Amino acid sequence: MAWLHITAPRGATPTATSTCACGRDRSAVGHERVHALIADHETHRDTCPLRTNQEGRNAA
Repeated sequence: MAWLHITAPRGATPTATSTCACGRDRSAVGHERVHALIADHETHRDTCPLRTNQEGRNAA
């Protein structure tokens, strides 16, 4: 459900895109931002509303 696409050609600036079936669509350019997006993508995979079990949750 969540996809992470990283492009890092040798000698060029890396880019990354994080998308998910829940509507998430984020991108990053540069070493530091790409690394931050990778960490954020991993966190999203654990907290995505499409992947978490909604059973037993209270209505808002």
